[in-house]
Amino acid sequence: MRVLITGGAGFIGSHLSEALLDEGHQVQVLDNLSTGSIDNIAHLKGRTGFEYFIDSVNNEPLLAELIDRSDVVFHLAAAVGVKLIVEQPVYTIETNVHGTEVVLKHANKKKKLVIIASTSEVYGKSDDVPFREDSDLVMGPTPKHRWAYACSKAIDEFLALAYWKERKLPIIIVRFFNTVGPRQTGQYGMVIPNFVRQALAGEPITVFGDGTQRRAFTHVADVVGALLKLIVEPKAVGQVINVGNTQETSILALAEQVRTLTGSKSPIKLIPYDQAYESGFEDMPRRVPSLAKIEGLIGYRPRHTLDDILEQVIDYFRRK
Repeated sequence: MRVLITGGAGFIGSHLSEALLDEGHQVQVLDNLSTGSIDNIAHLKGRTGFEYFIDSVNNEPLLAELIDRSDVVFHLAAAVGVKLIVEQPVYTIETNVHGTEVVLKHANKKKKLVIIASTSEVYGKSDDVPFREDSDLVMGPTPKHRWAYACSKAIDEFLALAYWKERKLPIIIVRFFNTVGPRQTGQYGMVIPNFVRQALAGEPITVFGDGTQRRAFTHVADVVGALLKLIVEPKAVGQVINVGNTQETSILALAEQVRTLTGSKSPIKLIPYDQAYESGFEDMPRRVPSLAKIEGLIGYRPRHTLDDILEQVIDYFRRK
């Protein structure tokens, strides 16, 4: 296949590019490097079938040409990371909503399959765990910018599903749950890269809130493997699908695990949310997916444990 990946120089996009090339597909990457990095795809330069373009999805003539040359579009370009979302809400909303709008518009002209990257954030403050794809979404109030990202991605989902229902554009929506692995940066608030960097540097490991919030982390290889199977599964078209792991841990326990695995003597420091982000910041107490739907579609079961993830991320940072 010929594949276009918007945001392809990002963390997930670069791993997806590599896997697609390994399977013999042709890959075009479009990325403006706002949160991605050319270093992530440097090792792919020169590989047969690989092209990259440093530009934005808002360059519609270029986007239209790249989509026209593709069989499948992975739309991963987005504003990501809690820190970025809180600090730049206008950029977050405009990037996520308008970017998806133009991708769907141009893909619809020739009915190209589009995979929309969404997020577990859309479940908001719901306590109906594990989260099912048909669960209610419980958003916080609009004055709290924390929820701007969740709302922007929910709009992306509504728009994609509308294109499928009204215009028969084939789409698949995937909700990622805390995807982690080598090449991920902590620059925009991703917790595991931040903990690992701090532990290796002997700095305090900073846990926001009281550390009792619980998350389930997914190895990027499991996510990429799921994506490769979903694009060739006809029953996935028109569906919203969780992709994640169900192995839970508290953030405080995660910090302790990172400290142990790195052999660090770093202290663990609790920082109130209003100091870490903004006054009145709200967080989700738990974020765990139901994987029944994706298991039924493609037999998905995550292969990597949290220990696997941490060992690989620690090794990556040590080598870096």
